[in-house]
Parts: sequence; C-alpha cells; structure tokens
Amino acid sequence: MSSLRNEVVLLPVPFTDLSSRKVRPAVVVGRELRHGDLFIVPISSQGMNTDFPLQDWKLAGLNVPCGVKAQLATVAAGLVLKTVGRLTVADQTALDQRLRQWLNL
Repeated sequence: MSSLRNEVVLLPVPFTDLSSRKVRPAVVVGRELRHGDLFIVPISSQGMNTDFPLQDWKLAGLNVPCGVKAQLATVAAGLVLKTVGRLTVADQTALDQRLRQWLNL
C-alpha cells in the first residue's frame, strides 16, 4: 500500500518506550524512498496526551475528536492496515508548523 503525505492511516504504532504497540490512527509526514519506511505522527482521542487538536477530524476520516501527539515514528509501510482519510489544508498547516517547532527547523 502506498501512503502519501498527510494521509491518515491505521497501523500498529510503537509506544515511546518500545514496550508494546497499539493499532491507532497516524498521519503520514514523509517516506524514506530507498526502503519505503514511513515517517508518521500518531493521533489520539485522549486530548491530554496530544499537542494540538485536529480541527477537521471528521473530514480526516476519524470517528471522534482527536489530536496530534508530539511524537515521530518510523515504521515499515507494509504495517499500514488501511487509509481512513486525509488532513484538510488547515490541519496540514498546523501540523507543518508543529513539525518545524519540534525539530527546530
């Protein structure tokens, strides 16, 4: 499955301590071209665990209000179970701003 930037996908996302993983939605923010790995940012419905809320969560294919976690992960593209939607331009802009802040770009 070929996932594109700003698509919302379902896949097993590793916990930050790598103790386990959980199937959850995430936003694709990039792709490593040689090996096909994806750079993702997890999405959570637990507002207190997120960095900022998605304004257009329904249009992104999500069932409940969600936010973006301040976390980046690299995963094999083959782990994507399905694509559920795509961020709107407003949410893409907000995520791009946050990525620049997180990474000091």
